[in-house]
Amino acid sequence: MSQSYHRQLVFTVTDRCRVCFTCVRECPVKAIKIINGQAEVLNDRCIGCGNCVKVCSQGAKYPLNSIVEVEELLSSQHLIAACVAPSFPAEFEEIRDYRVLVGMIRRLGFDFVTEVSFGADLVAHAYENRLKERQNEGDISSDCPAIVYFIRHYHPEMVPYLAPIASPMLAMTRVMKEKHGKDLKVVFIGPCFAKKAETEEVEEVLTFRELREMFQHHDIRQDNTPSSDFDPPHSGKGSIFPISRGLYYTSNSQEAIPEEHVVIAEGRVNFKEAIKEFEDGYIRDKHLMLLCCEGCIMGPGTSPGGKRFSRSAAVGEYVGKKLQKMDIKTWEKDLKEYSILDLSQRFTPDDRRLAPASNEEVLKALNAMGKFSAQDHLNCGACGYDTCIDHANAIVQGHAETEMCLPYTIEKLHDSIGNLNVSNEKLARAKAALKQSEKLAHMGQLSAGIAHELNNPLGVITMYSSILLDEAPEGDAVHEDLKLIVDQAERCKKIVNGLLNFARKNQVNLTETDVVKFLKHSIDSIIKPDNVTIAFEPDIEDPIALLDIDQMMQVLTNLEKNAIEAMPLGGILSVSVKGENGDIIFLVKDTGTGIPKENMDKIFTPFFTTKEMGKGTGLGLALIYGIVKMHRGKIRVDSNTDPAEGPTGTIFRIAFPRGR
Repeated sequence: MSQSYHRQLVFTVTDRCRVCFTCVRECPVKAIKIINGQAEVLNDRCIGCGNCVKVCSQGAKYPLNSIVEVEELLSSQHLIAACVAPSFPAEFEEIRDYRVLVGMIRRLGFDFVTEVSFGADLVAHAYENRLKERQNEGDISSDCPAIVYFIRHYHPEMVPYLAPIASPMLAMTRVMKEKHGKDLKVVFIGPCFAKKAETEEVEEVLTFRELREMFQHHDIRQDNTPSSDFDPPHSGKGSIFPISRGLYYTSNSQEAIPEEHVVIAEGRVNFKEAIKEFEDGYIRDKHLMLLCCEGCIMGPGTSPGGKRFSRSAAVGEYVGKKLQKMDIKTWEKDLKEYSILDLSQRFTPDDRRLAPASNEEVLKALNAMGKFSAQDHLNCGACGYDTCIDHANAIVQGHAETEMCLPYTIEKLHDSIGNLNVSNEKLARAKAALKQSEKLAHMGQLSAGIAHELNNPLGVITMYSSILLDEAPEGDAVHEDLKLIVDQAERCKKIVNGLLNFARKNQVNLTETDVVKFLKHSIDSIIKPDNVTIAFEPDIEDPIALLDIDQMMQVLTNLEKNAIEAMPLGGILSVSVKGENGDIIFLVKDTGTGIPKENMDKIFTPFFTTKEMGKGTGLGLALIYGIVKMHRGKIRVDSNTDPAEGPTGTIFRIAFPRGR
């Protein structure tokens, strides 16, 4: 076996790869590496079977193209022979007269056009002799290069059992060079691109698809080409070689070979099972006739979309007509003449198996896919591997990715959707907070202007009404009127001061504070009715944080008073503090009537209040909002007014950085 096999036979167009993993599934040796979701063929592991090319619907896999090299060879001064594989009737079903196809090939510039099936006759005869001599000793056919590569690289212990017989292509090459001289250049034309790396005795290999490309490029058609026959030596029954069981039928031409001594297997699954059973000793006394494809008529170098049985029938029809016109005496003479050629071929082991991953590494890879027990191993094959353990082993070896596991990816997608929903909810709250901040900023500007204009005349009114009140005798009707004026002026002053406090961006005076003691002090600062119970629930290990004591006390006492007022029939006021991700969290919760949904987006708006006239200015929550923001914090409100949906009440959640 030539070292030319190191040539890369299959290439990848990564932009076309759609992450379906079909190529992984169909590759008998898993010579595919997934990198960032893209499937790339590993040349040092590939056996050239072409399954990945056949199954890739996107055309992301393509084989080595030899047209340029063949064109250069045809333009040289050498004699060139085209050796056509016996599967040609299956590929060119539209050409009813094979001689037209021969003429089309000659027009490309070939000096000789001959059938490889004569080489198949020679090889079949050699196999027939070997089978009769070794009826109790098993071996493995070596005519399929992909099978040979598979054994050499992945079952090297079985190499001694490979029949040391050349393939039909190699046998026919030796015949043509014996007949026309050693300087003859040979181009094999067939259905398999694994042949491109089989041997250096053949100068170039064209697949049937490449031959069609050359016909099209040179405008060679049936209607503009004279017919021509194959050059001798002509073949016999070897023309049936490419169909299912073809080697057996060709070998069994003279004397019956008991079928029970032969095991025939085709296709990527069957040939592997046959080799494994042979290796394990179950069928060690059998002769294995193996093909990587389902017969050469379905090889990867054939045109896509062909029908297997139609192609098989086309080959059978061609062979039937050929045998009717066959010159048996000439065939026997040629067979005898060239049987003395060296038809042997030797194979050497070339172990390319990867060391299996350790149990610990496999277990780690399985756990990464959410598989922690045998029940989690679905073995669905969606990743392209037969079992979850095979997939995990490939991950450890660097040939696969965790995301190839469909159940894992679906679960991950569900988690992502859940996280996205949470993010959307946070974004909605952030947008609402931003909208509220903008609204308050505009209100602050307006409030500052109004308060500034009212403050001076209001001071004059307060001063002179107080002077008049002091001068008026008590009990006089004027005294009572002046007292009312002074009281209302003081009320107006408080409102104006509230507007100024709301409008100006006060500086926070941060002080290191024990928040547990601070929260307890805020509770002690309020007056509660007997029908209200206060529950103080501190839940924090490190209670020290930086905050503005005066401003934050204003926040807590306002919230606690509002909570008590929201429970006119009594209830429970729960006040708690906890630490969370570097933040301090204050929670003020009541079991009152709750805030209606239609008011939730208005509660921080200045002058909005649900209290009776004279009992509130509507600035309390607006001030709280501003103070919390100055502490770089967040305030959140949840409320329920419908007993059918759960306990009624409101909870304010204030979070701000610990700040140290």
